[in-house]
Amino acid sequence: MQFKYLSLAALAATASAQSMNLTGTLMATPELSNLTTYVSLFPELLSSLSSATNVTILAPSNDAFAKFMNSSAGSVIAANDTAAIQAVLSYHVLMGTYPSSAVMTTPAFIPTMLSNMAFSNVTGGQVVEAIMMGENVMFYSGLLQNSTVTTANVNFTGGVVHIIDTVLTPPQNISTTAIAAGLSSVAGALTSAELVEAVDTTPDLTVFAPNNAAFQAIGSSLSNMTMESLAGILQYHVVSGMVGYSSMLMNATSLQTMQGSNVTITINNGSVFVNSAMVVLPDVLVANGVVHVIDNVLNPDATMAMPNATMPTQSVAFSGASSATEVPFTSGIPMPTSVIGGGAAASPTMTMAGGSGGAASSTSAGAAAAMKTGAIALPALFAAGGAWMNM
Repeated sequence: MQFKYLSLAALAATASAQSMNLTGTLMATPELSNLTTYVSLFPELLSSLSSATNVTILAPSNDAFAKFMNSSAGSVIAANDTAAIQAVLSYHVLMGTYPSSAVMTTPAFIPTMLSNMAFSNVTGGQVVEAIMMGENVMFYSGLLQNSTVTTANVNFTGGVVHIIDTVLTPPQNISTTAIAAGLSSVAGALTSAELVEAVDTTPDLTVFAPNNAAFQAIGSSLSNMTMESLAGILQYHVVSGMVGYSSMLMNATSLQTMQGSNVTITINNGSVFVNSAMVVLPDVLVANGVVHVIDNVLNPDATMAMPNATMPTQSVAFSGASSATEVPFTSGIPMPTSVIGGGAAASPTMTMAGGSGGAASSTSAGAAAAMKTGAIALPALFAAGGAWMNM
């Protein structure tokens, strides 16, 4: 879909909009009447936005709000959950002015106005991922929800508005996201090791989350494992104090994990490896950081494991381990209420197609994995990025 640029008859109105504040711009755009209504419910937020400078507003269209209201996420509006509604609205305000021409084919992770710790525990504010795909400017939010810009570069005195076709989803906590992403073994293992609260509440985490097939492949090693040993393995998949989006992962980088030992990042022919495990789905945003799905369970007793570039798949990191008949740790894991990428929910006990693909079974999530896995180069720096609103 190409951007809708304004006709000659509308050029005068566009020029006038450049001298309007945000409130005037929204009210002058019939396609944004629902957004105008919701923002008006919060006088303090409206006042802040009206005086804002150097911001980008991702403005859901009326059709986007209609779609949102028919989703499980839209229940926050129906329930009049004012805190959640304000969080959703704040998540659509980017800190900095980003015209559509600033969005590149490599991903950029842009801080938003969402900093309420009840919904975000990322230093500097929760982010959205911005990327150009073909002729489309797209933004990825929580649960890999993607939104496409339909009308770009509507200027106002404080910055720029882009009209988008889908309401952004604020990232959820890690345990909820794991279930939605089909990572039911991760969710169950965290519960068994009594680590759910720690990974859901610790700020600024990078998590390398094995998919269900990875856990099943070492099932024999897990069957009699103590809770302490399991906790150590899981902590070896978590880097604390750093939100390592894909654009930050550099070849030969060593990262210290919560377990104490280091993991090594290797980039080979566009594929990203953590020790010998390949990243199959990068940049799943969560409330307190980012999750990268990997195809092998990391072993803290095999920190020197490296990928074999000549092999299409890598050996498991647990010597002598064999596959289990059932997917481990999935007993009692509920069906997800939301699904990553907007696809259909899969049973928690399922292993995804082929056993080594992305976490989610939906077509859209698979497409996201293919697009993002190779997008590792550092993004272009936006000259306007990093500026904050004048409250």
